[in-house]
Amino acid sequence: MGDAEVTASNWRLVETGRIAIFAKGPLTGKLVAIVQIIDHKRVLVEGPSTDSTKIVPRHSAQLSNLSLTNIVLPKLPLAIGHTGLAKAWEKFEVDSKWANSPAAKTTAKMARRKQLSDFERFKVMVLKKQARFEVRKSLASSKASKA
Repeated sequence: MGDAEVTASNWRLVETGRIAIFAKGPLTGKLVAIVQIIDHKRVLVEGPSTDSTKIVPRHSAQLSNLSLTNIVLPKLPLAIGHTGLAKAWEKFEVDSKWANSPAAKTTAKMARRKQLSDFERFKVMVLKKQARFEVRKSLASSKASKA
């Protein structure tokens, strides 16, 4: 008989210790940890960030307002207290892991582009056009040298 290989899915599951970011509402863009699952629509969250502007108090949040990240605090006890959660947050360096993630970089890039003036958007367009011209020129020269 053949060997069967079972692999876990890559889904981001709602679980205790999962780091999420608010996608909607007054706390948009703030990181929180899921402390306890209340029901299929709500979770208890808290964000003990080191930056005082990013702290989120413990409260119930709707899952529809959260976006799950791939960062998980492993072996987090159910309904852990504020002090224990803050220690785990620091130990696993959640803030730095989030800052280095592709999702955070994309969010920062989109925020920067949203703040550009009309002239700055024009300069970006011109630079992209110049870069595209150089790429096409080098591609054409490499094709010509091969033929």
